[in-house]
Amino acid sequence: MQINAFLLAKQLLIGIMLFGLSYLLVSPTYTYAQSLGDYLGDESVLYAETKQVNQFFRRFNCEESGKGKRFYPGDEFYRNPQMREKYLSAIFDNENSKLDPVLKEKFIKSVNGNNAQFLDFHGGEWFAEVKTTFNYKGRKEPITLFLKLEEAKVGSKWVFTHALFKPFQEVFADEGPDTGKNKPAFIHPLSHELDFMELIKVFRNSENLGQYAKAGYSPDYLTLLYYEIKRGNLSFNTVNSVKFHFFQVEGWYFELQEFQRKSPNRGWLISQLVEIPKGQKELLLQYIYQK
Repeated sequence: MQINAFLLAKQLLIGIMLFGLSYLLVSPTYTYAQSLGDYLGDESVLYAETKQVNQFFRRFNCEESGKGKRFYPGDEFYRNPQMREKYLSAIFDNENSKLDPVLKEKFIKSVNGNNAQFLDFHGGEWFAEVKTTFNYKGRKEPITLFLKLEEAKVGSKWVFTHALFKPFQEVFADEGPDTGKNKPAFIHPLSHELDFMELIKVFRNSENLGQYAKAGYSPDYLTLLYYEIKRGNLSFNTVNSVKFHFFQVEGWYFELQEFQRKSPNRGWLISQLVEIPKGQKELLLQYIYQK
């Protein structure tokens, strides 16, 4: 009787295990694939994610499938308009309620219409904005660096173009050739006849120095940054975030950022989109550079 009870219990246990396994395989609400997805991560998310900036370029141009397969000139789907429209819709931050869907649709039609436009990694008109932390006189301070790709003898390289650092900006606040904290200041047009002796007065009041500069003058914060580093007052600590500014598409500006989240809509995505009227590009650049 004891043996029969043991066999019965064993058969019952095997039956329960088989039932549980079949449930995982066929259940519409919790599949075996989902259980693996919970443990290893959903494979479809990995396919959908734009993991690299280079990959963003390829998907924008429809030169790569959703599963990462490259398309080359002559391939059936290379820059295919129908497929490209789907990819373009997927490379936006679709969880951003501030992105106007009407504007987004207009942009997609603009780049994927009869006069289709494509991104070129080496085509210029795009640059990086890198938020960093530096050590400055015993304190941790945020510094924003701007970089662009520059062609070199062999290949290309990233180079610094601009820097933003609050202590520098505060020193030069409200200072320029056409502004000043006090009354307008200038060097008399006949000062050369007196060997520029007026310079004694010019350099006595440092608050007005900017007014003596040429028209269009703006402080070169990158040079100041280099100077402070060479003097030992500034040292690099870490990179906090990176984003990219694109002006390659005629009449448009968009911002590219990386999003890490569980949904398939993640990775490098368009986070901001602006239609630029003719002649307004420089104003937008000045806003980005805080000039």
